[in-house]
Amino acid sequence: MNFKDIPKVELHTHLEGSAPPAFIAGLAREKNIDISGIFNADGSYAFRDFDHFLKVYEAACEPLQSPEDFRRLTMAVLEETAAHGVVYMETFVSPDFCGGGDVSAWRDYLAAMQDAADEAERTMGITLRGIVTGIRHFGPDQCKVAARCAAETKGDFITGFGMAGGEMAGRPGDYAYSFDMAREAGLQLTAHAGEWGGPSMVAETIRDLKVERIGHGIGAIDDPNLMEEIADKGVVLEVCPGSNVVLKAVTGWGAHPIAKLRDAGVPVTVSTDDPPFFHTTMTAEYEMLAKTFGWGEDDFRALNETALNAAFCDEETRARVAKRLEPKND
Repeated sequence: MNFKDIPKVELHTHLEGSAPPAFIAGLAREKNIDISGIFNADGSYAFRDFDHFLKVYEAACEPLQSPEDFRRLTMAVLEETAAHGVVYMETFVSPDFCGGGDVSAWRDYLAAMQDAADEAERTMGITLRGIVTGIRHFGPDQCKVAARCAAETKGDFITGFGMAGGEMAGRPGDYAYSFDMAREAGLQLTAHAGEWGGPSMVAETIRDLKVERIGHGIGAIDDPNLMEEIADKGVVLEVCPGSNVVLKAVTGWGAHPIAKLRDAGVPVTVSTDDPPFFHTTMTAEYEMLAKTFGWGEDDFRALNETALNAAFCDEETRARVAKRLEPKND
């Protein structure tokens, strides 16, 4: 099976975290910004653990200073993603890195990203939608700023609101105001939980933030009652196995709970999270799922159906993407 050519839906990526390191290094040189300390000798990103990863991530964002930078970034990311068969992608975008939370500046950044997304759809056949994201470890007040930006710019491109960053900063309920604001604006909701916080963090996130999807969510494996609740409610997990392995949220591919979660009736999808940081692609994720769990064509078709049904897009877009997922006749 040629995993690269399978048409795929990917729901959990961070736009800045998907930046090829060579792109960030080149942009830094253009601007005379010294971030050489975040790269290994081979040019890849260098980090020790999750907390250090967050610091390196933020440093990698330093050269991204204008709407034009984000237009170029979006094109570079979509070109790489489309090369691995992805036909629909959602990405987390943060006003904290795009104008500091000023709504007027945020609109300029979004216009540049959407311009690149429109060009990529025409030339590469990949559709992009954006999920405005609050950074959890920046605190509840700053998350409200992100939610306000999301509410003000909901539309064809911005379709969701979420929260990422350090999962252990506060409790989910501390951020409920932001999620209520986004929900009232008509945005669909997701939040990172259960990557580090265990089943209680997943349960609180579903209860207090009323999200439709959970980013990662693998901690749910330790609570059978929670898995049953997730299955009954149809909350979809955006699982990123390669990321979990590299950051040591699990001890290895064989210990990853995605197969057990799926077997328990939990809706699961597969994504790359921050692919160049974790030396992964959607092709590599599929290859490892096949190698580790014996998943085949039917399993991957089901994954993509689940992902498309959970996508934060309108029905016209969903129908268009569904056609791209149909098997090609030889």
